[in-house]
Amino acid sequence: MSATYERLDETLTRFIKAQKLFFVATAPLGADGHVNVSPKGYDSLVVLDDRTVAWVDLGGSGAETLAHLRENGRITLMFCALEGAANIVRLHGRGRAVAFGEPGFPELMAHFPDFARARAVVVVEVVRISDSCGWGVPIFEFKGEREQLKQWVDHRPFDEWAERRYEANARSIDGLPALVRPD
Repeated sequence: MSATYERLDETLTRFIKAQKLFFVATAPLGADGHVNVSPKGYDSLVVLDDRTVAWVDLGGSGAETLAHLRENGRITLMFCALEGAANIVRLHGRGRAVAFGEPGFPELMAHFPDFARARAVVVVEVVRISDSCGWGVPIFEFKGEREQLKQWVDHRPFDEWAERRYEANARSIDGLPALVRPD
């Protein structure tokens, strides 16, 4: 019922783009660290090429993904069909976060014209692509996006927003460095 793929072809790319929700999983190297799984919404992911994806990271309640990527780069993205035919696609890879204020950030943000501001853009070099049946995933009807996160990100003056990001996202719950101020 499952298969692996060498690259993101048109069928896989179309499936990924059609999903309104995906999940990101990361973990620290230490055995006592916390595994993190984060849901991502909006139209926040782009397929850059047949082995590379990126998403705009608006921020949230923590910075585990940023910290884990900084420490070890391991990441998995999972896309579940919540409407239509059952399917799950997983992208395993090596990720890196390019935060606002870092070199290359404006160029990466150009892929996301609907977003005025973001904490980072996460780029994933995909090393394994697989799918599975998804028969255990329930069917949901998409009713719309929750706008609160975009509003929270966009409504503050930039300097206030940036300072809040550096203060609140400096470390993960495991104490790993996450969002680091540029020198």
